[in-house]
Amino acid sequence: MAEALLEVRRLSRRFAAVDALQAVDLIVETGELHALIGPNGAGKTTFIQQVSGALQPDSGSVFFAGRDLTRLSMHQRVAAGMARSYQISNVFLGLSALDNVALAVQGRQDAGSSFRFWQPVRREQRLFDEARDCLEEVGLAARSDRVAGNLAHGEQRALELAMALATRPKLLLLDEPMAGTGPEESERMVELIARVARQVTILLVEHDMDAVFRLADRISVLLNGRLIATGTAEAVRADPEVRRAYLGDHL
Repeated sequence: MAEALLEVRRLSRRFAAVDALQAVDLIVETGELHALIGPNGAGKTTFIQQVSGALQPDSGSVFFAGRDLTRLSMHQRVAAGMARSYQISNVFLGLSALDNVALAVQGRQDAGSSFRFWQPVRREQRLFDEARDCLEEVGLAARSDRVAGNLAHGEQRALELAMALATRPKLLLLDEPMAGTGPEESERMVELIARVARQVTILLVEHDMDAVFRLADRISVLLNGRLIATGTAEAVRADPEVRRAYLGDHL
């Protein structure tokens, strides 16, 4: 059995009278692409927020590489090796693609940046060389000088992925990377995620079932805040409760 990189134990969160998560246990193994699926309101976003540190659980624990991160902040979890993308593109629209990624590199503790004001930092060639490498990795090398706000929506999603990769994560949390993309952009994103998955462990939240079944090594299914199934794509597709509760509309 592969080593557990992320281990979530009995994670729970309640909002008013609604149990958004109910004692969820989930393990993401090192090197796998693990997909988390479920209908709207199942608790997927609440789960990702608690894993990333954006939201504290009412109870339960989040262990990462054997370390208890439950009470750590988001930036402390990034420093530990987690990176997250969002449902809505989260880039600096007034800056170039290169500057966006350079800021992400600069924020990494081992980047060796002076952390002075922006103009002196621009002279730090190593920082920008690494940023260009990240843009190359997601297919945006030719767009490096383009202002982020002028990029197509799919390109902005790829840029956000480059920014996440710039933090050199051990675990990449992808929150609906295909949201708002057309068929061609979605296909490019699937190909990009498949390439990235060869070098970093991924937890993917996604509604595009075609993409999920193409990409995932294992799939976990949330329904009404409960984890109802975990397994390979074939096992989850065949699970009667999953088919009845969720996949019936997608098959």
